[in-house]
Amino acid sequence: MNILKIYVMGVGGQGNVLASKLVGEAALEAGVPVVLSETHGMAQRGGVVESTAVLGGALSPTIADGCADILLAFEPLEAVRALNKVRKDSLIITSTAPLKPFSPSGDDKTYPPVPELLSYLNAKCDKVLAFDGREIALSQGNALGLNMVMLGALYASGMMPIRPEDQKKAIAAGTREAFVAKNLACFEAGLHAGLEAMKALTLK
Repeated sequence: MNILKIYVMGVGGQGNVLASKLVGEAALEAGVPVVLSETHGMAQRGGVVESTAVLGGALSPTIADGCADILLAFEPLEAVRALNKVRKDSLIITSTAPLKPFSPSGDDKTYPPVPELLSYLNAKCDKVLAFDGREIALSQGNALGLNMVMLGALYASGMMPIRPEDQKKAIAAGTREAFVAKNLACFEAGLHAGLEAMKALTLK
């Protein structure tokens, strides 16, 4: 089994650590070796939160610069900040909905335009899947479902050595019962969005 290195980036409160944990649980259920790590930073203040999931028998969850096979970003600026982790042939999956850092003055002019951020991503990698994950989550009635949407899109890549069905079982077992149905709906919607983005990518 080939080793697959997934680097997950987001902002505190977006749920990317839970997403990577659920990948780990699905991998264990499917008999796929996995190691995980997480760095919370200043999560409560909207700071950077990063986690990794390395599948296929690696001994360490650390992903060195230029070694991530997939960059899964919950926020476009954080995707750009993590570009040192990817190669030209890596895959970037990112939500385009910005989560601007808190500013006491209310001035958000320092946040770059999203099209400019996407241009940086496309210049670095040949394969970039970009869509508004927040809007998809809201369409499923789950304002907190961005992480499930992005998790679904991850499976659209065709690179995961785990079946989507195994991931859905992990979601059902690893999230609160009251949210299971909406979380699964967000996962399915993210999978669909990812597949559509993959089709558009192949047509370029």
